Amino acid sequence: MIQTAISAALFLALSFSFSLFISSPPKPYYHSLFLTPSLSDNASVSHNLYMLTRRPHVAGTQANEEAATYVMSTLASYNVKSHIVSYEVSLTYPVSRSLTLTNLPTAQQSIRFDLNQETYDGDPYADVADEILPTFHAYAKSGNVIGPVAYVNYGRVEDYSELKEMGVNVSGSVVLARYGKIYRGDIVHNAYEEGAIGAVIYTDRKDYGGGESGDGWFPKAKWMPPSGVQVGSVYNEAGDPSTPGWPSIQGCERLSDDEVGGLIPSLPVSAADGETIMGSVGGPVAGENWQGSKDGPTYRVGPGPGVLNLSYTGNLTIATIQNVIAVIEGAEEPDRFVILGNHRDAWTFGAVDPNSGTAALLEVAQRFAKLQRKGWRPRRTIIMCNWDAEEYALIGSTEWVEDNRELLASRAVAYLNVDCAVAGAGFHASATPQLDELIKQATQQVQDPDNSSQTIYESWLSSSSSALIGRLGGAGSDYAAFVQHIGIASADISFGGGYPVYHSMYDDFVWMKNFGDPMFQRHLAVASVWGLVALQLADEEILPFNYLSYASELQKCAKELEDEISGKNINLHPLFKSIAELRKAATKIEEERKAIEENRGWLPILKKDHIRVRELNDRLMMAERAFTDPDGLSDRTWNKHLVYAPSKHNDYGSKSFPGIDDAIQKAMSLSTVESWHYVQHEVWRVSRAVRHVSLVLGGELT
Repeated sequence: MIQTAISAALFLALSFSFSLFISSPPKPYYHSLFLTPSLSDNASVSHNLYMLTRRPHVAGTQANEEAATYVMSTLASYNVKSHIVSYEVSLTYPVSRSLTLTNLPTAQQSIRFDLNQETYDGDPYADVADEILPTFHAYAKSGNVIGPVAYVNYGRVEDYSELKEMGVNVSGSVVLARYGKIYRGDIVHNAYEEGAIGAVIYTDRKDYGGGESGDGWFPKAKWMPPSGVQVGSVYNEAGDPSTPGWPSIQGCERLSDDEVGGLIPSLPVSAADGETIMGSVGGPVAGENWQGSKDGPTYRVGPGPGVLNLSYTGNLTIATIQNVIAVIEGAEEPDRFVILGNHRDAWTFGAVDPNSGTAALLEVAQRFAKLQRKGWRPRRTIIMCNWDAEEYALIGSTEWVEDNRELLASRAVAYLNVDCAVAGAGFHASATPQLDELIKQATQQVQDPDNSSQTIYESWLSSSSSALIGRLGGAGSDYAAFVQHIGIASADISFGGGYPVYHSMYDDFVWMKNFGDPMFQRHLAVASVWGLVALQLADEEILPFNYLSYASELQKCAKELEDEISGKNINLHPLFKSIAELRKAATKIEEERKAIEENRGWLPILKKDHIRVRELNDRLMMAERAFTDPDGLSDRTWNKHLVYAPSKHNDYGSKSFPGIDDAIQKAMSLSTVESWHYVQHEVWRVSRAVRHVSLVLGGELT
């Protein structure tokens, strides 16, 4: 009798669980629904982008505050709850600037550049062109310098090495560098390190103006017009420069303006102005790969005889910025966060950078709202963030992360970033490796917007000539604080690579409509992949992280490191050993996942297994944190991640094992026993971090 009663009770319990299971559609149903055409709306995307780009909206301005209000009101129209988090941060704006070229090879005594970008006939934004800030570099040092011009190609470390081989010394010169290859702040920093007193960075026609295509330029073609100027920041760290490492809340401690100031005066100029300056430079002829367009001047390296008089005055001021934060609370694990982010502020109109991403974020929010009306509730909390002041120094996201560091470190599952969502055709993704498979799976479910016969994944795979998924070592967007400061699994996705009118007044809705995404189908595709990855992370009972991908990636990087330091008497055995331990731990946790899923079968997860699943998920979530070190990188202590951080001489560049790489570069320069001992120390540091990741995944005390 007792056994029969127990069996009946068990049957009733299972029947009740099954009835709960079938009373509402399973999560995969909603995930499929998210991708249906009935939920997507390219007209809405187009409208939102148009509204966001009607005026220039630099951080700290009234126009950008109004853009924040627009994002808030749009989210409200979708019934998505949102709020604004404000910070008081140090921003810089131009007060005056001038650039004069003298000692010319012609009878002309001097040329004073007007430094203006030009509107064109029929320009729909001509009436608000006067709202565009004068072309400048944010956080450039104020001052006046006069010196001979020296051409330094892209201003990279290797470019200066080549100049030295030619017997050229740029000390005391105003360097002329062309945009590209590395971050503009590193162009200025490298010039300062070489003894230059000023820097002028120009937009070379060969790189941005169509080269030899003869297509013309915007609005006729996608290329940068001759007067176009790429503005931007030259600050080399992340976050508010006056509050390094802590949030810029009202009344907080701040560094002085003198401590925030730049290295040397610098200015950005157009292709036309750059070629004019180049015409005044003599000395040795630059190599073929340093030359510009065929119909332009011959590029020589100088210094001189042309002389530049560069004057710049900036105003450093405390301004208010607004992050818009929207929250969809999780039904079962509200204390676990899946975070989506995109910034809103732009140097001018920002149709590509960043508001294609803002429009995609609003599209994702609209689809989530439609799913909610059909009964969906995420398992975990989804947070959608629209950042401010990214263009200055990733400020909005960094201050928020610093403000919420402990909560995020204990609760954030992943951060999914989109910046320039659409600049053209072709899908691109970068991520911490445990998200690789998840991103690939998402792209296999979304149609390529430029080829309806293929999925995004198929087109992506066929067009990729290198590693399919990049890494997040560069500091080019808002993922930096999440990955590099506190160690949160992250991804960054987009359509199209670099685009010619980047950070100029021509990055407007007309450019997007004519060249970037005429039908706004790429915007919808980005939103589909972005949202689907978020749904998987928010709804899957067991987090879809794969650390075997991480182990494989680190093994590859360690082999590359071994080749780089061959013959230098550096012992990499500790690193290879720790990676082998990581592979074992990753294999073990995959087996645990499969065992839980196989034992459960089609039944909903039983209550007694909730704790087991939660503990497994915590290990998967916290493993990325173990790659960080509280002391951070040498001379760059804000960067805590020992696997992914920017290159020391290129903020956009991504280096695996950045601390080891920094130490190697220094050791090769100094060639001392002590410097190579320090390389070994950095190898040990990374080895310890990788071992800690294995211990977290294993979940058992030593």
